[in-house]
Amino acid sequence: MRRSGGNLRTLGRRIWRDWGMTAAFLVLVVLPVKSSLADWNWVPTGSMNPTILEGDLIYVNKVAYDLRVPLTLHRLASWSEPQRGDVVVCLSPEDGLRLVKRVVGTPGDIVQMKGNTLLLNGRPVPCRATGRECPVHLPGGHGCNGILSQEDLGSITHPVLHLPGLPAQRDFGPLVVPEGCYFVLGDNRDVSRDSRYFGVVPRARILGRARAVLLSFDLTDKCRPRAGRFLTRLR
Repeated sequence: MRRSGGNLRTLGRRIWRDWGMTAAFLVLVVLPVKSSLADWNWVPTGSMNPTILEGDLIYVNKVAYDLRVPLTLHRLASWSEPQRGDVVVCLSPEDGLRLVKRVVGTPGDIVQMKGNTLLLNGRPVPCRATGRECPVHLPGGHGCNGILSQEDLGSITHPVLHLPGLPAQRDFGPLVVPEGCYFVLGDNRDVSRDSRYFGVVPRARILGRARAVLLSFDLTDKCRPRAGRFLTRLR
């Protein structure tokens, strides 16, 4: 029994020597940094296609708007607010899942959709057809072509994707965005579960701003690297 106990202590010391500092570094440095300063997230779905693709690893600036206590939603300081057009990482009010969406409605805005046309404060948001199509991979392995347009939110112009043959929620509202909340949509409008379904997102549940694609791998083609998307800025 003594020999067995000694062996266990020796094994414990060896494990701590080999892995203890790594574990301490992860707990004391990496986790707080990822929680409060900067993060990177893999994107598994196409709700932000074509801006963000399935298999993109995105960089998230956690101090774009505020500074929080690590591993909590408690804010220590705040210096700016999400703006219309920002791509943000937020927690779904529906089930707490981490999402990547675009802010289209800020506090006080009236948001409405008519036949997939976005209206803000009673006026249609300019959206110019490009005449181009984009291949889309749907759940279940099915594919189709989506129609690309350029939407102008004033501070930023960005691509949106529509899938006319797919059942989707193309009419919504009008809804007045409450104080302290934001209305978010996916750029792939017809396959995105967003504020049309789960409502507005409270400010405290917006974790940061997605700023760039670090790496990208095509999940539909044996995870082939999409080198052209490496280290590209998000708009």
